[in-house]
Amino acid sequence: MNMKNRTDKLPNPRGNVASQADRFDRRALLVGTSAVALGAIGYAVLNRNGSPKQPVFIARNQRYDGPLTVTIRDGLVATGMTPDLLRGKRVLLKPNLVEPTRRAPHMTTHPAMVVAAAEVFRDFGARVVVGEAPGHVRDTEMALVEGGMHEALRAAKLEFSDLNYEDVVWTPNRGRTSQLDGFYFPRSVASADLVVSMPKMKTHHWVGVTAAMKNLYGVIPGIVYGWPKNVLHHAGIPQTVFDINASLPPTLAIADGILCMEGDGPIMGSPKPMGLVIVGPNATAVDATIARIMNLRPENVSYLALAANRLGPIADSRIEQRGERWQDLVSPFSIIDSPHLRSLPLDPGALIS
Repeated sequence: MNMKNRTDKLPNPRGNVASQADRFDRRALLVGTSAVALGAIGYAVLNRNGSPKQPVFIARNQRYDGPLTVTIRDGLVATGMTPDLLRGKRVLLKPNLVEPTRRAPHMTTHPAMVVAAAEVFRDFGARVVVGEAPGHVRDTEMALVEGGMHEALRAAKLEFSDLNYEDVVWTPNRGRTSQLDGFYFPRSVASADLVVSMPKMKTHHWVGVTAAMKNLYGVIPGIVYGWPKNVLHHAGIPQTVFDINASLPPTLAIADGILCMEGDGPIMGSPKPMGLVIVGPNATAVDATIARIMNLRPENVSYLALAANRLGPIADSRIEQRGERWQDLVSPFSIIDSPHLRSLPLDPGALIS
């Protein structure tokens, strides 16, 4: 494993630094090659012209020691991602390593998912890097070791970019739902042709659900925004989730729904085995599907309500299911009983104190 760990100066996230990210128009890379491979802005373009449905692939009965490479390849192909789109392109895999510990494997993305996804993208001819900026842990190498990721990446000869300490690139805020003028993205993120969000399927004590969109909080560098990135929290979690997703290069989602977390997530919850892998080119559609499987109302998840029909669809009628039907997989996730979360569950019995 080649671990890049470069510390840059500490700019002000609200400053008006000359845009370097304007050089990067990665969305243009995929526009015109595949409708389903478009990112957030691509979705908006399609939406104005009569958007097609967004595909979401679900596989059941999955195991970490099973044929995940086959499952992920099937999911990508089923949702429109083919080798000709990715040959020679830079792909950043972004797992969730929020606060890894060997005692809680249900908290972070399993290394087997990351290695399998990397193998698929490499087979497609892409250049693959794994990157993460743990939100609660300053020692990224410790996080990799505790999460079992260090050994797995080294065995697979995968490069890791420490997004908390990389050089940064200023990118204008294309979402504009928060007061932030833009974001400092790590260079590995800003220069990627495709950012693959690889979340763990979990409940969240502030926003109800954390999946593909919320996982991308973890591209924000701690060296600029601190730990746990309170600049974003103070600007509004739903708003900054939306804005980050709107401002990134094209994204795609591959969710680890094999061993999940319910209750007081994203850190203190309980394990919930589901055996699922969920794949889709539109993070909003993927997260809406995950919410439904959890028996939660996606329209009442604050950041999904913001994203609806702007970054992607959340209405079931505008999401095309591939693989398993979500209706056959619903298993209510318990969430904490707080006033701001009570409108989420379809079954009030899912609320816990």
